[in-house]
Amino acid sequence: MNLRSIPLSAWIGMAGIAFALICALFAPLIAPYGEAQIVGSVWEPAGGTFLLGTDNLGRDLFSRLIFGARTTIFVALAATVLSFSLGMLLSFTAAVTGGLIDQTFSRFNDLMMAIPTLIFALVVLAVLPQQLWILILVMAVLDSTRVYRIGRAVALDVAVMEFVEAARLRGEGTGWIIFREILPNTLSPLLAEFGLRFAFSILFLSTLSFLGLGIQPPAADWGGMVKDNKDGIIFGISAALIPGGAIAGLAICVNLVVDWLMKRTSSLKGGRGDG
Repeated sequence: MNLRSIPLSAWIGMAGIAFALICALFAPLIAPYGEAQIVGSVWEPAGGTFLLGTDNLGRDLFSRLIFGARTTIFVALAATVLSFSLGMLLSFTAAVTGGLIDQTFSRFNDLMMAIPTLIFALVVLAVLPQQLWILILVMAVLDSTRVYRIGRAVALDVAVMEFVEAARLRGEGTGWIIFREILPNTLSPLLAEFGLRFAFSILFLSTLSFLGLGIQPPAADWGGMVKDNKDGIIFGISAALIPGGAIAGLAICVNLVVDWLMKRTSSLKGGRGDG
C-alpha cells in the first residue's frame, strides 16, 4: 500500500484515534489530577489553574476527560471485539453449513434485531447487577446481531467460489473452510465494518451512561460526564459540551478511517490472492 494514496481525511482520522489511544494508555501520567479528586469549586471556568475548568463536583474536567477516554475506549473496544468474534463465528458457520443450522441462526438473529436495541439494553441492565463485564457482554450480544447479518452476506459470496468447493472436495472440515478459506478473503470489508461497529459502540455506551445504566460513578466516561454536567448548560456552563465534543470527535475520526477503508475495499476484487 502506497502511503501517498491515503487521503488527508484518513490521516486526520488516524491522528485523532492515535491521540485518543495515547490518552487512554497513559492517562495516569498525562492527567494532572486523579480521576475522582475534588480540586476546586463547582464549575470553575476554563483557563488559569484548570485547563478546561471543573465539573459539577469540583473535579478537574481535563483529568476526567483523559481518564474517560481510557474507560470509553476500553469498554467500546472490548464489546466490539467480542461482538465480532461471536457474530463472525455464527455467521460463517451458518453460511458454510447451510440447511437447518443456517435457518435457525438466521431466524433467531432476525428475532433479536426486531427488538429495539436501546430498550432491550435498558431492560436487561436494569435487572442485572451493575458490573463492567455485564455491560460489555450486553453490548456485545446486541451488536453481534448486526455483525451476523453482514458476516453471513460476505461469507455466502465467498462460499460459492471455486477454491472453497475445491476445499470441500478435498475433505476439509468446517473449521478449515471458515478460517483458511473464507476469513482471509473477507478480511478487508470486515475490517471496515469493525471500525464502524466500534464507532457505534462508543455512541451506544455514551447513551447508556447518560441514562445512568452505563459506566457507574465515580469512574469517568464521556457519556456520564455529559450527564453530570448537563444542568450547567442552563447557566451557560460549557462543562457538558466538552465530553460531548470528545464523543463526536472520536466518532468522526473513526468514520473518516472507515470511509477510506470502505472505498479501498470497493476497488478490490474477490478471490484468493486478490487485493
